[in-house]
Amino acid sequence: MHSDTLASLFAAFLIATLVVKFWLASRQIRHVARHRDAVPAGFAQTITSAAHQRAADYTIAKTRFGLLTTAFGAAVLLGWTLLGGLDALNLAVRDAVQPAFGDLAYQLALLAAVAVIGSLLDLPFDAWATFRIEQRFGFNRMSWGLFLGDLAKGALVGTLLGLPLAALVLWLMGAAGPSWWLWAWAVWVGFNLLMLVLYPTLIAPLFNKFEPLADEGLRQRVEGLMARCGFAAKGLFVMDGSKRSAHANAYFTGFGAAKRVVFFDTLLNKLSPGEVEAVLAHELGHFKRRHVLKRMVGLFGVSLLGFALLGWLSNQAWFYTGLGVQPNLAAPNDALALLLFMMAGPVFGYFVSPLMAAVSRRHEYEADAYACAQANGHDLSNALLKLYEDNAATLTPDPWYVRFYYSHPPAVQRLAAMKALTP
Repeated sequence: MHSDTLASLFAAFLIATLVVKFWLASRQIRHVARHRDAVPAGFAQTITSAAHQRAADYTIAKTRFGLLTTAFGAAVLLGWTLLGGLDALNLAVRDAVQPAFGDLAYQLALLAAVAVIGSLLDLPFDAWATFRIEQRFGFNRMSWGLFLGDLAKGALVGTLLGLPLAALVLWLMGAAGPSWWLWAWAVWVGFNLLMLVLYPTLIAPLFNKFEPLADEGLRQRVEGLMARCGFAAKGLFVMDGSKRSAHANAYFTGFGAAKRVVFFDTLLNKLSPGEVEAVLAHELGHFKRRHVLKRMVGLFGVSLLGFALLGWLSNQAWFYTGLGVQPNLAAPNDALALLLFMMAGPVFGYFVSPLMAAVSRRHEYEADAYACAQANGHDLSNALLKLYEDNAATLTPDPWYVRFYYSHPPAVQRLAAMKALTP
């Protein structure tokens, strides 16, 4: 392939993704606004008009803000690639670091510089989303101190974990020969599996407090559900999610013997014990239907193809020059190959997102069916209604927006399917 061909393809895909994203967002805004004043017929007795309008306004505000972040992200990506930003940064970092500290340090510094610049560019948008949009609709509980503290902790954790991983991958790219990508993939898989064990016990407690579930009645109910389902967890914990947001959630985390169940304190404050049990039964459904395993296998399979593709592209001069970088192929810069691949990959892979979303929605239906069989289906319906209302999730999303982005079925379809399973 010629570098001009890649540049043209990249520009065409970037424009196409922008057009589709703006078209979908515009459809979503118009559709939600058009149905703002009328609660869907099946929800008129359970969702107030005020709650429905609040959800519509929240959805529209987030979607409009998403248009801004999408446009800005595309401009930044164009600046990094075809306009030569990454090439210029590479030369500056090389001249400053390589003579004194060597090639590996220079490549790690380049990766770190891109990460820091990207984080700084995103910071105003993250702050606006938290302190303006989330604050406006009553969800934000964060102070500026907590917000900045999270950033500092996240940067520290990312540095301690990311730099050694990057160093190992870069070393493999230079020392493991033509099959380096297979070894690098194995390292990446091992790292992800290790994080499944380390995250709940070492990393997550840096950001939140996790206390054992104190409600003895609820504990017995949950343990009875897990016994019926043949599921073993290391513990039941309550997380202080309310210190950051009013949004409610529950999830499983960990791997193997390190699995644990985590409830947001906001969830326990909003749901009855039966509803909590039903929500947990839904999450158990993902494990029992092997959704978690399927997703992991799918992720590792796609990543294997990605590493193989990167292994080939990293030796092609047109890959670099077509994306705005002038490499020295006598001493190829593996960090540049990683960065360009991570930047260009989402552009070329965007139109796969509807397939991934469809698979995720199907898994949600299956988990709902499992929950209705193991717990009270009416409790699950009531819990979801409360969560839709409390989280200001719109009941009237645009169908095409759903097809592209929704990992969960819309409330109307989801509750209708659940009703058919509940006597």
